[in-house]
Amino acid sequence: MLDALHKIKWEVDGSLSFRRSCAHGICGSDAMRINGRNRLACKTLIKDLDISQPIYVEAIKGLPLEKDLIVDMEPFFASYREVKPFLISATEPEPGKERVQSIVNREIFDDTTKCILCAACTSSCPVFWTDGQYFGPAAIVNAHRFIFDSRDDAGDVRLDILNDKEGVWRCRTTFNCTDACPRGIQVTQAIAEVKQAILRGK
Repeated sequence: MLDALHKIKWEVDGSLSFRRSCAHGICGSDAMRINGRNRLACKTLIKDLDISQPIYVEAIKGLPLEKDLIVDMEPFFASYREVKPFLISATEPEPGKERVQSIVNREIFDDTTKCILCAACTSSCPVFWTDGQYFGPAAIVNAHRFIFDSRDDAGDVRLDILNDKEGVWRCRTTFNCTDACPRGIQVTQAIAEVKQAILRGK
């Protein structure tokens, strides 16, 4: 699909605007709605679509439209930054040493490390479309990645942030986010695990 958009832009209408970068499903830049579903254009093959019908391409929903297939991603990244998506540790490793973690502890949050911040999950969420304050699935997934990291000391801080009325409790478990994720992350499960962590005080 990305090649088709390139052909349109380069040979038909040079004013067509869309984001793309790596073209290999890693950068997440080219998330858009294709035939009503959130997908990455670079990972969507035209042969897998019904080419007997028109192919509809739209910008992802829930974020301000800037032009054609480009939306303003700032609200998305604002939510991402708010959950503190980075390691916070009260101790420093010994000079020249790493923060050691067991394979078992690493596997707990392995799935949520795969997020590429494409916003496909968040912009597929009906709650996000109608509630501009909701953190959205991607922010919760990235909080999950650190909440369950045994090397991190700020899990409780993130849980407090997500215990807000616009945090995990706004999720209606429709599984749109999981279906939309181009990396196969079990987004709905991650959100449920964060809810459980809040209820048990981690």
